[in-house]
Amino acid sequence: MATTLIEELRWRNMIHDMTPGTEEQLSKEMTTAYVGIDPTADSLHIGHLVSIMLLKHLQKAGHKPIALIGGATGMIGDPSGKSEERKLLDEETLRRNEIALYKQLQKFLIFDSSLPNSAEIVNNYEWIKNFNLISFLREIGKHITINYMLSKDSVKKRMESGISFTEFSYQLLQGYDFLYLYEHKNCKLQMGGSDQWGNITTGTELIRRKLGGEAFALTCPLITKANGGKFGKTEKGNVWLDKKYTSPYQFYQFWINTSDEDAEKYIKIFTMLPKKEILQLIEEHRKNPHLRLLQQRLAKEVTIMVHGEEEYLAAVEATQVLFGKGTKESLEQMNENTFLEVFDGVPQYKLTKNQLEQGISLVELLAVQTNILPSKGEARKLLLAGGISLNKEKLTQDITITSSHLINNKYLLIQKGKKNYYLIIAS
Repeated sequence: MATTLIEELRWRNMIHDMTPGTEEQLSKEMTTAYVGIDPTADSLHIGHLVSIMLLKHLQKAGHKPIALIGGATGMIGDPSGKSEERKLLDEETLRRNEIALYKQLQKFLIFDSSLPNSAEIVNNYEWIKNFNLISFLREIGKHITINYMLSKDSVKKRMESGISFTEFSYQLLQGYDFLYLYEHKNCKLQMGGSDQWGNITTGTELIRRKLGGEAFALTCPLITKANGGKFGKTEKGNVWLDKKYTSPYQFYQFWINTSDEDAEKYIKIFTMLPKKEILQLIEEHRKNPHLRLLQQRLAKEVTIMVHGEEEYLAAVEATQVLFGKGTKESLEQMNENTFLEVFDGVPQYKLTKNQLEQGISLVELLAVQTNILPSKGEARKLLLAGGISLNKEKLTQDITITSSHLINNKYLLIQKGKKNYYLIIAS
């Protein structure tokens, strides 16, 4: 017997709540469902991936996914999960963000007009832009009471600190989105994070009160780290899907460095690997946790899904440089940003290219021009013992370093022993 969509999502711990009848609706017919994303930035981040995975599973199960870009709601600002008022973005920025999100979303779903469950991307600006205030209040506002709106957690949590009428009205706009898609796209299900429950159920209530129709809601848990830290946040901020903000190497590193407990959770949520394979991976990982099989597979699946196989392989190769497996060729093939990311935090020294034009002995470089080693004697001793590498090539005697040794005409990479790296920058 085939696993149903709800059973699949339950096993993956991707259901936080759903309205009565949701499972029956998904079992009886092909159902159109949507997820909304406001264009508050010109890239999605990995927090958005949870909703995207919901749409991927939905489509795989034979249902029709719609990704909604909130060109209109993005102009208002969703109060859900926020302790203070959002800054309003100007229209030009929002339109630019919409285009960027549209391109990103196309990577994740199947768009094929010959299929009944082909994915669609819509923008709520298209149906909200021509609404005037009086029409909106008459057609939508009169169906939802203030008491009902005040009962929502997203509003309750802001009552003390204050909430503007603008953000207070957000749930009505999102509710209208659901109503519009119900009428025009036969969309009967809205999905999203658990913080969206109030906004989503306003939509189901509006459909019931205005049209006498039945619509459904399904939310997934907000993802957290086992240590209590916020998922998707690093010292440098959000982990973005656009490589101009988070490089494929940094993206890969985020997943490869997850804890064992988080990796077991994330591989279910962020990959489409089948249950049998995931359980087998978890079992193998628990037997040999030092091999980090789970993290490696998680990082591979998600990096390929977001950035493609070529970028994944480059990230793996860049990672291996730190663990002694890289070569001079692999250093030269790295782009400069990735090269600097790999060696972020290692001690750095500067030379001028003039010094290298004259040539400088490696021993002098190690002990005089830098303080990598305390003396020339120590430098010679370590060289003879095979403890020094230049640009990933082991050296056993003193040589003259010139500009021809520079990687990308700029860098020298010194390695002392297995784990100690030093970066020399020629300017």
